[in-house]
Amino acid sequence: MKRPDFAKCGGLVPAIAQEACSGEVLMLAYMNEEAYDKTLASGEVHYYSRSRQKIWHKGGTSGHVQKVTSIRLDCDADTILVLVEQIGGAACHEGYKSCFFTEITNDGERTCSAKVFDPKEVYK
Repeated sequence: MKRPDFAKCGGLVPAIAQEACSGEVLMLAYMNEEAYDKTLASGEVHYYSRSRQKIWHKGGTSGHVQKVTSIRLDCDADTILVLVEQIGGAACHEGYKSCFFTEITNDGERTCSAKVFDPKEVYK
């Protein structure tokens, strides 16, 4: 079975989470081989935290897990696209459905979606 080329990218490969039902891009994070294998084995997305230097199960604290519906590799096998069912309605740790909640325009920036949850209540 074809696998991501972790060696090509220094051990970490970008992983894009996209909501399967709407096509909305939810977040970008990174996977190492262990996170990728845990994702395949569990059916829920695991990422590698560059700041904490460890694997994290998406939604492990918040309950907003990402259930895998499909995993795709780009043509160079150096980017992963994970189509997910986003449980709890939010992928962003700041409480938004998507991490891409800031729209940049010629007039500046604006928040383009509503918060789904209050992070202060979820991450105590």
